[in-house]
Amino acid sequence: MSNFRDFLFDRGRSRRYALALAMTGVRMGERLLMVGDDAPLAAQLAAKVGLTGRSVVAVGSEAAAARVTAAAAEAGVLLEDVRVVALPALPVDEGAFDAAVMDIGPTVLTTLDGPGRLALARSLASSLRPAGRLIVVEGQPRSAFRPFQAKPAGLDAFRAAGGATALLAAAGFHPVRLLADRDGQRFTEGLKRA
Repeated sequence: MSNFRDFLFDRGRSRRYALALAMTGVRMGERLLMVGDDAPLAAQLAAKVGLTGRSVVAVGSEAAAARVTAAAAEAGVLLEDVRVVALPALPVDEGAFDAAVMDIGPTVLTTLDGPGRLALARSLASSLRPAGRLIVVEGQPRSAFRPFQAKPAGLDAFRAAGGATALLAAAGFHPVRLLADRDGQRFTEGLKRA
């Protein structure tokens, strides 16, 4: 019954996050760092890197860490490293990751101002190996109840200020490109200079 409910009301998690998984391009065996609130997305990405990869999720609160841990357990992901951090600082080694995902959700929009988001993007750049990539995810995937869901506070202001494209360019990523803007989500990718 639970699977039917997920399919009917949430389109199934794997289908719901299929676009995000495709746009991030995360592969088996990669070392991934994610910052943000979207626990199901964090679990799906950790499942993609598999046992041969590494997945670290940085969140801003114990409550967010509990949600990510629960989502990982529900998805059958055993080896996800969830860390509660004081954003924008990231306690990770320089060059330790192949890819990073920044979810522009409530934590990033409400706890960080413009300079704080820029400092976070620079911290993510530092955590990436040369030619590593950062994918910024703005918005939430659609669900059956999307018309009743409010947009994260500050998302429109973030986009009006240039959004992820301006943020990644200011943080030193090059090239920066919009990968997709559909189904309520926008995906922007920046590559760390080699």
